[in-house]
Amino acid sequence: MVRLRALLRSNEFYLIPLALVIGTLAGATVTLMAEIAQIAHVVIYGIPIDVRLSSNAYVSPWAALIAPALGGLALGIMEWSRRRMKISSAVDPIEANALRGGNLSMRDSVVVSSQTLISNGCGASVGLEAGYTQIGSGIASLLGKFFNLRRNDLRLMVGCGAAAAIAAAFGAPITGAFYACELIVGVYSVGSAAPILAASLAGALTAQWLGGAPYSLEIPKVSAVGVEQYLALIGLALVTSGVGIAVMRSSPTFERLFAWMPVWLRPVIGGLIVGGFAIVTPQVLAAGHGAMVLDLFHEMAIGMIALIIALKVTACLISLASGFRGGLFFASLFVGSLIGKFFAELLELISPNFVIDPLVAMLTGMATLGVAIVGGPLTMSFLVLEMTRNVDVTAVVLAGCIVTSICVRFMFGHSFSTWRLHLRGETIRSANDVGWLRNLTVERLMRSDVGKVPSTTTIAAVRREFVLGSRPGVVIVNNADEYVGLVLLPDLFSNDLDTIADEIQVIELARLIDIVLIPEMNVKSAMAVFDEAEAEMLAVVDSTDSRKVVGFLTENFARRRYVEEIDKATRGVLGALS
Repeated sequence: MVRLRALLRSNEFYLIPLALVIGTLAGATVTLMAEIAQIAHVVIYGIPIDVRLSSNAYVSPWAALIAPALGGLALGIMEWSRRRMKISSAVDPIEANALRGGNLSMRDSVVVSSQTLISNGCGASVGLEAGYTQIGSGIASLLGKFFNLRRNDLRLMVGCGAAAAIAAAFGAPITGAFYACELIVGVYSVGSAAPILAASLAGALTAQWLGGAPYSLEIPKVSAVGVEQYLALIGLALVTSGVGIAVMRSSPTFERLFAWMPVWLRPVIGGLIVGGFAIVTPQVLAAGHGAMVLDLFHEMAIGMIALIIALKVTACLISLASGFRGGLFFASLFVGSLIGKFFAELLELISPNFVIDPLVAMLTGMATLGVAIVGGPLTMSFLVLEMTRNVDVTAVVLAGCIVTSICVRFMFGHSFSTWRLHLRGETIRSANDVGWLRNLTVERLMRSDVGKVPSTTTIAAVRREFVLGSRPGVVIVNNADEYVGLVLLPDLFSNDLDTIADEIQVIELARLIDIVLIPEMNVKSAMAVFDEAEAEMLAVVDSTDSRKVVGFLTENFARRRYVEEIDKATRGVLGALS
C-alpha cells in the first residue's frame, strides 16, 4: 500500500487507473440513484415503470399534495436534528475544491445524496444532478485521502468524480469532462485532461452497461442554421441571460418567505405548494426530464408554454427555499427549452416571414439558460453536440452560450451554486483554488521579534539600541504598550538628524499612525493595505479593537510568499508535478 501511494504521488500517469475506478463507482451509483427515484415515482404516483413522472398528463391530486408534503416533513426533521446537534452544513464539490483542497466528507456526501433522492423521489421540483455530483465527488475525495494525494491531485480526483457522475447521467462523456473542468476544477489543464476524460468515459460506459444513461436524450437530425437566424438566436441568449439572473436574484426573496416558519415545517408547506402546481400540470414535478422530451416534439399553445415556464420556475425556487435538496441543472435545461419554444412561436407571430426552427431555438434556449444558472458554456455546448451530432447547430449554440456567459458574468458575476455560497457569506465565484490564499494569513507571515521603543525615547537612544541594517524599522508604543506609529531605520539614521538626535523624541518621526495589519488578514488583503499606504513595513496588532503590537510584516516578504503560492497553485496547469 505504501508503494502504491508513492506511485500515485510520483507521476500523474498513475492517476488514470484511479480515475477509472472512481468513474466506474460513480457511474454505478448514479444508475442506482436514478432507478430508486423512478421506482419511488412509480410506487407513489402509480405511473407506468417506463414513463417519467413529469411527462404524465395527469397525476392523482391526493398523491401530488401528500407525497411532497411527507417527503418535506422527513427532510424538515433531518434539518431540525442537524441544527439541534450543531452539525455543520455539508460542503459541495465547488466549495470543497475552492476552499478546502478537495477535502469532502463522505458521510456528508451520503446524507446530501440521500436528501436529494428523497426530494426528487417525492416529486419536489429539483433534479438529482446535485446528488450525483456530490456522491461522485465524495467517493473520489475518500479514495484520494486514502492514498494521501497532494492537494492539486485531490482536487483533480474530485473533478473526476463529478465528471463521471454527469457523464453517467446524460450518457455524454465529453459533457461530463468539461463540466468538471469548468465548474469543479476551475481550469482547463493539460495534466488533468487524461484522468478526467478517463473517469468520464468510465462513468458513461458503466451507466450504459447497467441499462443506459438515465437522462439520455435522442434528438433527430435538425436542419442547418442560416446566417440570418444567428442574430435572432443571439437575441434569445440575451433573453435567457435575463431570466437566469432574475431566477438567481429571486432565490433569497423566496427564502425570506419561509424564514419565519419552524425549520421542520418549511418543506412541508413548500411541498404542498408544489403539489398544488402539479394538479395544474404535472410538468412541475421532479426535474422535468420527461416533460422536456414530451414538449420537444409537440405543438403547444403559446399561453400554455408561458404558464408552464412560470409554474416550473416558481416550483423550483419554492422547493429549494423551503428546504428540499437538489439542484437546477436539468430544470434549467427544461425551462430553457420552453423559453426557446416560446421565443420561436412569438417571433413567428410578430414576423410570419421570418421563421426559425423551433427545435434549434429550444436547444439554444436549453443550453443558454443552463449557462446562465449552472455555468459552463463549453459544457452546455458539448451537451447539445452529443445529443444532436450536428455541428451546425452546436456552432450557434456555442455562440449563444458565450454571449450568455459574458452577459451574466458582467451583470451578475455568479452561477446559482456560487450565488448560494455568496448568500452564506462566501466570496468565491468559481472552483479555482483560493483556499491556500485564505490560509496564508498575516499571522503566518509576520515576524514576532518586533523592535519596540516608547514614544518618549530620543532618536539618539533608539540609534544606540538598534543598529542600522538590523531590522527594517522600529515600532513606537505609548505607556500602555499600544501602537502609535513606526519609523524606518534608514529614516532614523538620516544625516540631517545627527546634530539634534539627543533632543528630538522618536515620536516626531512616526509614520503610518493609523495604518496597521491584523493577524486574521490574508496576504491579498495585506498587500492591498501596503499598496494604499505606499508602505515598506507595517505593524501587526492583535485585533481591530486593540493596539497591542504582536509583530510586523514587510511588503517584500509578503509579495514573495504570494508569488510562490500562486506558482505552486497554478503549476498543475502545465502538467508539472506540484
